[in-house]
Amino acid sequence: LEKGTMDMNSDTLDLTRGSVPLCLIRFSFPLLLANLLQSFYSMADLLVVGRFVGETGLAAVSSASTLCFLLNAVCMGFSAGGTVLTARARGAGDRLEEEEAAAALLLLALAGSALLTAAALLCYRPLFTLMALPSQAMGDACGYMAILCWGTPFVFGYNAVCAILKGRGDSRGPLRFVAAAAVVNLLLDLILAGPCGLGTAGTAWATVAAQGVSFLLSLAHLHRCVPLSLRRLPLRPAALLSLLRLGLPSAVLSYLILTGLLNPFGVSVAAAAGIGLKVSTFAGMPCWALGYGVTAMVGQNLGAGDPDRVRQTVRSGLLLSLGATALLTALVQLAAAPIIALFEPENAAVTAEGVRYLHICCSVNGLIYAAMYVFDSFAIGSGASWVAMCNAMLDAALLRLPLCWLLAFPLALGPAGIYLGQAFSPILPALAGLCYFRLRCRRS
Repeated sequence: LEKGTMDMNSDTLDLTRGSVPLCLIRFSFPLLLANLLQSFYSMADLLVVGRFVGETGLAAVSSASTLCFLLNAVCMGFSAGGTVLTARARGAGDRLEEEEAAAALLLLALAGSALLTAAALLCYRPLFTLMALPSQAMGDACGYMAILCWGTPFVFGYNAVCAILKGRGDSRGPLRFVAAAAVVNLLLDLILAGPCGLGTAGTAWATVAAQGVSFLLSLAHLHRCVPLSLRRLPLRPAALLSLLRLGLPSAVLSYLILTGLLNPFGVSVAAAAGIGLKVSTFAGMPCWALGYGVTAMVGQNLGAGDPDRVRQTVRSGLLLSLGATALLTALVQLAAAPIIALFEPENAAVTAEGVRYLHICCSVNGLIYAAMYVFDSFAIGSGASWVAMCNAMLDAALLRLPLCWLLAFPLALGPAGIYLGQAFSPILPALAGLCYFRLRCRRS
């Protein structure tokens, strides 16, 4: 193969050769499409619930989605270590180490999903109470979460498999799995929540079914790429310890729950903020996809012993992420009102509050977040996931939550204060990530 080309009979891209920006784009673009599709079928729940149930259902699904985000962040955090180990083994050409990383991650996913499912089933109702969820939405939210919790093994397994594939340089596979899941989710949403009259419970069953489909497809694909026998998994204790060291810090990247600060302002505010959060994630999709690309490329090139290409990867990722985020942010700002109205067209209060959320939380701060995410992805790919952990704690615990509370309540800015706190919180973590990157560059 020529440098930078992909085997036409394989989805695996060699990230150690060819033009760095082109290689990063080719690897990240399928991940961007996968993220968009995944967000789409997540937003489909809100669209369907908004049409068939109304603002009470929207508030319920919005609060439940916050807990789901926390569960997904834990799953992705553990899986991040698998991407790093697989990428390094791939870059070094060590097939046995690649298989060991895959086996260790799948074993951890099996154990972790069981523990996380049990914890979620025990804790979701007390957490909704702590979040001050409006009483009108409590029943729907609990029913929604009681079903979604059983999909946690699928989420854990899917993220584990895709982490291995990304480390190998395969970003096309995850796109196909998510596309299939999106079709399943949308069709079942319309059937179960509409004609069957199951409401929020119907959308929850649709989501679990979609998660199951994506996991089974990804597992079958992985078996073709990295055949692993359950009778003789190539597994050493060192591989498990490496995954825990790399993955556990990333597992706490979950931001602290701010929904509890918004719920006391009423159902309309809770519903609008939930919609605004979903919409604002679209502007963040490019930096997430490029972040995955940066992590995989950094891992492979460190494994190949090429620090110069690592630096080029981070700089290219930063420029691409900032440019794409700026474009999508501008589009969201221009079309904020019609976008929010798609979810609850007959409720002017929800639309107005949702527009205010987007005007504050999906603006210039998106560029700062994009930079923070690229630097965090570099740290994770280089094996220093503790940097990303510290940045997440700085963002969420030390800045975001206190700042939101101060602006919303003592300074009496209400929901707008919470939105402003979220917008300002990534500044210091982005600067910290930049300092770490420059320090590592000097050392190498």
